[in-house]
Amino acid sequence: MRRRWTARVALAAGLAAALVLVVVGGFGSLLLMAVGWAGLAATAAAVWWMLTRTGWIRMLAVLLAVAAPLGVLFLYTSAGLLWVVLVSLGLWALAVATGRAALAPDRPEGMPEHSADRPRRPFLIMNPRSGGGKVGRFRLAERARDLGAEVVVLDPDRPQDVADLARQAVQDGADLLGVAGGDGTQALVAGVAVEHDVPFMVISAGTRNHFAMDLGLDRKDPATCLDALTDGVELRVDLGHITMGDPEAADPYRPESPSPEGRPERVFVNSASFGVYAEVVQSPAYRDDKVRTILEMLPDLLTHDSGPRLGLSAGALAMAGPQAVLVSNNPYERGDLAGLGRRERLDSGELGVLGILVGNAAEAAELLLHGGQGRGLTVGTAHEVVVAADVPVIPVGVDGEALQLPTPVRCRLAPRALRVRVPRNRPGVPRSSPPMDWRRVRRLALTMGRAAAGRDGT
Repeated sequence: MRRRWTARVALAAGLAAALVLVVVGGFGSLLLMAVGWAGLAATAAAVWWMLTRTGWIRMLAVLLAVAAPLGVLFLYTSAGLLWVVLVSLGLWALAVATGRAALAPDRPEGMPEHSADRPRRPFLIMNPRSGGGKVGRFRLAERARDLGAEVVVLDPDRPQDVADLARQAVQDGADLLGVAGGDGTQALVAGVAVEHDVPFMVISAGTRNHFAMDLGLDRKDPATCLDALTDGVELRVDLGHITMGDPEAADPYRPESPSPEGRPERVFVNSASFGVYAEVVQSPAYRDDKVRTILEMLPDLLTHDSGPRLGLSAGALAMAGPQAVLVSNNPYERGDLAGLGRRERLDSGELGVLGILVGNAAEAAELLLHGGQGRGLTVGTAHEVVVAADVPVIPVGVDGEALQLPTPVRCRLAPRALRVRVPRNRPGVPRSSPPMDWRRVRRLALTMGRAAAGRDGT
């Protein structure tokens, strides 16, 4: 009943948005709305030219990106219809928000929890610099030791191999491995936990804590993650693997485990990125001046004047020459901008695949006008993803770490291979609304009786 009435509110708000324009502003307001869409398209095209051109063309693009929206606002104000357009847009935003809320399931199914005994010899690795010093600020090492854990706090001035530390701890009798650090460190130790079939514990002491968020952990107070040592449950989640192409190629990074074919592998808990982003972050100048480095490198990378030319193969999906590819451990949500960085499940057994191939300003504008959907964006899922290139080695960002890997690069999942120990009481995974579908909203709003839920369930 709640979902049906929410869908009805969505339909009413959408109808009201159109009526406000026609009744209050007359048909001239519809023309101004068309001008607004044209201004938005011009702005998107200008941003594309700004990113892909240099010199005087970039300067003109900047001027257009500023002038287009200002010109639209001037026309609305001159016609005395600015308030009408703003009210209409507000009603339309309400319609979309309530429509998506109506489509969201009442009780999304979470990942199964399994009972777990209290670990006898937990071993935790903590990075004091991670997250701006959260380990020290929240006294994580002291609190963990008070709970009986052995804790190694890394020395920032003396790099240590965290995978070696974890392996040695297991040999010494550790029955749980944990990390307070970034997602890259989490992945390395998670790989060791899978090798030895011991549970793994995540402490949200990193900067972004994507993995911790998708496990439903508290990212504001990492100390609450330590409750998993005394009152924890176990989740079985997937773990991503990257197989490096040529087993004879030199690999400057230590492999975490051999693939079934005997080739070196790395593991990832979040994602592996290829193309523009991976190229930019590996530039020596990126750390010193991020904005300038991006503006200098993007024109050549987006127009394929520099950098490797990639090829993507993921089951039925195939792309030639994408500018960027993201392969994730389970697909990311795409219902809204907030959902782009999170996954509601980590145990689906499928990789998420996102490829971007934008060839001109029109395609860039299409992506913007259609809310991130268009010819330039390919999204899907697969059990295996292969990224090839016209060079033997390509840059890859693996859980935020910049690597150079031999091609072709193969990504796969080990379904439910990682045993993750989490607190029994935790915030949970934030819900994200599904993409707007006006047909489903209309069907839900107009359906009467008990048949509504069944008909909308597909």
